[in-house]
Amino acid sequence: MTFPSDLCPPSAPFFGFMGCACAIIFANLGSSYGTAKAGVGVCAMGVLHPQLVMKSTIPTIMAGILGIYGLIVAVLLSGMIGQEYSLFNGFAHLASGLSTGFSALAAGICIGIVGDAGVRANARQQKLFVGMLLILIFGEALALYGLIVSLILSGKNNSTC
Repeated sequence: MTFPSDLCPPSAPFFGFMGCACAIIFANLGSSYGTAKAGVGVCAMGVLHPQLVMKSTIPTIMAGILGIYGLIVAVLLSGMIGQEYSLFNGFAHLASGLSTGFSALAAGICIGIVGDAGVRANARQQKLFVGMLLILIFGEALALYGLIVSLILSGKNNSTC
């Protein structure tokens, strides 16, 4: 029978599970906001220029990818949580989930606003499409930065239990 130490209390997995929850919740919030906001622009495009609707769905697709980042991190972190789990691991996994979640939330806000305005502007001047696409890519990169940091943090392991 093992006794919990101060470094591995029974409450330590809570922080790891909160990391999982934060990753998926905040990433999906960003994804849904970006999809909804950019979707309004697609609907406006459907009224003004129906022939450009398919080209205008790129921002909604990019916003949908943000939820996948949160899913990847949540599944990865949940597989690392076990019986002998230290506070160090719990805090590292909480930071990992927050990194992905908040980065994807910020990217979703960026993609939604740029997608809506960019699609509407593209209806009036089609030369703006490439510029809009570049800004969307830079917005998506914000979530990728959070995902990379999250993967590095999740790799930190201190099994002192």
